[in-house]
Amino acid sequence: MASPATNSATKDIVLIGGGIMSATLGTLLQHLEPTWNIRILERLDALAEESSGPWNNAGTGHSALCELNYTPVAADGTIDISKAVVVNEQFQLSRQLWAFLVESGEIPDPSSFIRTTPHMSFVWGAANVDYLHRRWQALREHPLFAGMEFSDDYDVIKKWAPLLIEGRRPGEAIAATFHPAGTDVDFGTLTKALTDNLVARGATVEFGADVKLVHRTNDGVWHVIGRHHDTKEKFHHTADFVFVGAGGRALPLLQKSRIKEIKGFGGFPVSGEFLRTSKPELVSKHLAKVYGKAAVGAPPMSVPHLDTRVIDGKRHLLFGPYAGWTPKFLKKGSWLDLFGSIKGDNIAPMLTTGVHNVPLTWYLITQVLSSSSRKFKDVLDFFPEAQQGDWEKVVAGQRVQVIRPDGTLQFGTEVIVGDEGTIAGLLGASPGASTATPIMLQILDQCFPDHREAWAPTLAELVPTYGTKLGDDAELATATLERTAKALQLI
Repeated sequence: MASPATNSATKDIVLIGGGIMSATLGTLLQHLEPTWNIRILERLDALAEESSGPWNNAGTGHSALCELNYTPVAADGTIDISKAVVVNEQFQLSRQLWAFLVESGEIPDPSSFIRTTPHMSFVWGAANVDYLHRRWQALREHPLFAGMEFSDDYDVIKKWAPLLIEGRRPGEAIAATFHPAGTDVDFGTLTKALTDNLVARGATVEFGADVKLVHRTNDGVWHVIGRHHDTKEKFHHTADFVFVGAGGRALPLLQKSRIKEIKGFGGFPVSGEFLRTSKPELVSKHLAKVYGKAAVGAPPMSVPHLDTRVIDGKRHLLFGPYAGWTPKFLKKGSWLDLFGSIKGDNIAPMLTTGVHNVPLTWYLITQVLSSSSRKFKDVLDFFPEAQQGDWEKVVAGQRVQVIRPDGTLQFGTEVIVGDEGTIAGLLGASPGASTATPIMLQILDQCFPDHREAWAPTLAELVPTYGTKLGDDAELATATLERTAKALQLI
């Protein structure tokens, strides 16, 4: 078990939001500084009820094994795999932290939140088949993607995922890649396991704690003020460091903190839906996560995929997501969220974003106005024999895409650090939960630079390859993948 890295003075840490990000940051801090006081404030009555909840995300262990949006075609026609490598490297850091916690006995049962689920890419049409083959050729020699297979043979693909082939028109140009070491992750269960461990080691969690204001006084102390929605009692906590990991609430809370680093940032909410079936004869025939190509103008979170999911011990199939739109910043948010986030400093960037993202706007309009029958036709591209009556709609989580001060719309995660590293927050979404560990390590590096040297030995124990690139060392990559797979019971 990791030991304290330093005996520095006790600090009060407040983490706003009871999702995977706060749970991960709290876990790292507790191992690095066991004497620091950690308090998690969650607005709802349970953990992981928003984006971290299992029905509010795809549950994919995002490692770019199947996600085609991470391997675009470069200007010279080659396949650019740089983003795919970065995403895979990031996920390996998360796996290493989870493996450490399992090995140390802090998470007793990894099968409760992660399991092996093959990752596939699937395309149709001659041009897309050619693209997928070139993508496979570009990735297969990289140590993090070793073992990926390609086929355009109906019989082979049927062996991998029968539902993709049954009822398909003979002679159609199709192709797929298959990687056996993909994962399905229940980030809600993982969040609860991490938080239970935090509490067992001395942290505090407050539910129903609706934070209204975060501000810093002249003495350098942060004040976190709000009200408990059940008792209506006010609360007032002071902190040396505040992390705002509240999903869609992060933007307005950071705006209220008045740190200069948040000026000019805005948010564009995008909601989503999945179709779900739990019919045993279908669920038993599809044991993979199969990703296709996104529609023109679609945000990365709307890449269509047909997934096997295991939640609370029961297997399901999900197809989607279908993008939608509401002005809410959270699934259980307010219809006034978007309008309340508009400030004098971000009006121009938000207008600029609207002008330069007409395809996205049109895509969202068409998605919102599409009938259930029209949406179901998308399922048939993946599963030709699907019957609409076997599926039900599931409303997914709400995402707030980042609008940067220069007017660009960013689909990744933006780390905001202010007031000399005493406050940090996250904006944005994809790839989200899978990259919780590297993002939190980035926050530690930016917010606690004076502790970097003292923390290095403990961090090397928690995430052994932090600071190195697995892609540059095939032996290290193989050893790391094997070690984490064994610890997490994936082999």
